[in-house]
Amino acid sequence: MLQNKLNAMKAASAEKIPPEIGARMQQTTADLSNSDILQRVIETGDRCPDFSLADANGDQVDLATLRQQGPVLLSLYRGVW
Repeated sequence: MLQNKLNAMKAASAEKIPPEIGARMQQTTADLSNSDILQRVIETGDRCPDFSLADANGDQVDLATLRQQGPVLLSLYRGVW
């Protein structure tokens, strides 16, 4: 079952995280859960405010410019791997 695999992966990962980092991660998760962030999330089909960000290659990308070319699909990921 997928949930069992996810639970096992979470437990294995938690064993590798120093206690002070794990505590900070748990506190940050609790802070986000207690915030109103989910009420401010952009939903599927909503119009995203214009912005400029670096893409995966470090090049600046402007959303307004991309919109002029047609519909835009945003895929966001964290990390630098």
